[in-house]
Amino acid sequence: MHDSAWIQNLAKRLKGEKPGLAAQLAMAPNPRPGQIVYQDAEVSCLKAGVMVLLYPCADTVCLVLLRRTSSVLHHKDQISLPGGQIEPAENFEQAALRETWEELGVPPDKIKIIGSLTPLYVPPSHFCIYPVVGLAEEPLSFKPHPREVAEVIEVPLRHLQDSGQTRREVWTIDGRPVEVPFYACGQHKIWGATAMVLAEFLKLL
Repeated sequence: MHDSAWIQNLAKRLKGEKPGLAAQLAMAPNPRPGQIVYQDAEVSCLKAGVMVLLYPCADTVCLVLLRRTSSVLHHKDQISLPGGQIEPAENFEQAALRETWEELGVPPDKIKIIGSLTPLYVPPSHFCIYPVVGLAEEPLSFKPHPREVAEVIEVPLRHLQDSGQTRREVWTIDGRPVEVPFYACGQHKIWGATAMVLAEFLKLL
């Protein structure tokens, strides 16, 4: 893992003023499905905590993503951060920790929360997602939940920081052309809400 100064600097940035919506929108599909933003939807939206989990892997720092199965309720077959709906009496940090444990088998006591990112509204599912950044000091092994996780994707942070991995294509979504920015990662294309959350995080770095 990076040295303590790097971690302290990241934690300080996470607790300060964040790049926010402007950074998120850099990776938003165009046209986006609806123009409502978090501030407009906060009262009525469903709420979920998601985890940007950093950990040492080989000689670098990785973050973990997952490809959801076709049997989950929301965002079937899509690449996402670990996370899920906030349960009664939970805050978004507790929800993100619980979901990371349930989906990937990483217990909460292995993760230190070092800050949070800007909430994001996801129009297709009417969810407001609350991203937190967690840090594991040791390499992780994952035990994916078979009904929820089709694949675990470990992404070196420096791969996402490489501007050559940020690309755009025109896709047909709901019968219309949409320009979709994404992070290329092997055979995977990281797009949508996941890419928008990561865009703000990478801007902080």
